[in-house]
Amino acid sequence: MSDILPLSQRELSRVQVLEQLKAKQIKQRQAAQQLGLSVRQIKRLLHAFKRRGAKALLSKKRGQRSHHQLPRDVKAKVLQLLRGRYADFGPTLAHEKLGEVHHLQLGLETVRQLMIHAGLWRPRRAKRPVIHPLRERRACWGELVQIDGSPFAWFEDRGPVCTLLVYIDDATSQLMELLFTEAETTFSYFEATEHYLLRYGKPVAFYSDKLSVFRVNLPNSLTGEGATQFGRAMYQLGIKLLCANTPQAKGRVEKANQTLQDRLVKEMRLRGLSTMAEGNAYLSEFRETYNRRFAVAPRSAENAHRPLLPQDELARILTVQEHRHLSKNLTLNYHNVIYQIQTPRPTYALRQAQVVVREDRHGTITIEYKGQPLAYTEYHRQLRQAEETPSKLIDAALATKRSPKRRRARYVPPADHPWKRFPVSPKVGH
Repeated sequence: MSDILPLSQRELSRVQVLEQLKAKQIKQRQAAQQLGLSVRQIKRLLHAFKRRGAKALLSKKRGQRSHHQLPRDVKAKVLQLLRGRYADFGPTLAHEKLGEVHHLQLGLETVRQLMIHAGLWRPRRAKRPVIHPLRERRACWGELVQIDGSPFAWFEDRGPVCTLLVYIDDATSQLMELLFTEAETTFSYFEATEHYLLRYGKPVAFYSDKLSVFRVNLPNSLTGEGATQFGRAMYQLGIKLLCANTPQAKGRVEKANQTLQDRLVKEMRLRGLSTMAEGNAYLSEFRETYNRRFAVAPRSAENAHRPLLPQDELARILTVQEHRHLSKNLTLNYHNVIYQIQTPRPTYALRQAQVVVREDRHGTITIEYKGQPLAYTEYHRQLRQAEETPSKLIDAALATKRSPKRRRARYVPPADHPWKRFPVSPKVGH
């Protein structure tokens, strides 16, 4: 019984050509052209083929250990690290950590194959691509900044679920600002925007989604100024506020969110960070590392940021502002609290006057009349009725409601209290 030779497709094609050459159906030059070899090599192959047959075409290296394989001790060390510290890391991030932390210079595909064979990574089938029209990057740094919030378990089971506010430059994919906050609110975006403006200056435009922080979503709104508090503040600062129709339109910040949910979570795990305060303290270091690795050079070297002007008082502009009219008694109602104005001037001078109520992110209330603050006292706090809560703020609202209530301690009179001077008879009641 003849042995079955495990020939590859390349070796099988050589057998077919050499059979024709041996039968003198083709010439040596034609065989060389078909196999992509020289005539001299064809002569050597034909001579070996006539003596030993198809066995002469088998590679001599078949079955031997490759000279480019990892040493067994290095492979065992890498697998131990992958299973112990980087079990849920992706191949790219695990490859970077092996090089930076453990100084193991391996190829990315080598790490990927090791993780596949160890069962730590499963190759993903490519999804059917959805065609979206491409939009070219902005030319200048600071010309368009995409902003978004990403609610996620950033601290895994070590801390509460929170939201990361992300500001990314469209021209360079550079992370401009990161901030951990409880939820996407107007005050949280005011805080992140203030940090951004103090660090870089005023960009030309912010690009966001249609969250109610950025856009009035009521179709037939009859009250208000037609702009949100954040939109009003950006208008006063001279910054355009644009809203995207789809998540794909602001794809740079959406893609950055996915990268951060992978890399940032694991970096904070390696450092043992478990609170928003610790995370915010680390974000500046992470932002610099991220930008060195992923930022690209803009097409233009011009910086589109504008410096803050003396009239750009961020402490006044980045506040919630509402207009109120004073009553005849110089009172106004703001968020179910009645404020009584205290003024030395005659009361009739301020009756029905329009004032501006400002509230900062710390809850401090300022009442201004013609740009000047007015003294006030809280007169009465009304009962709060049911409030509208956006879907992204439900978790934060329920978290405050679930906090344990403090019970009033039972009052125990002291020994010298007047109640204890006279004995009380249970029969007569006195």
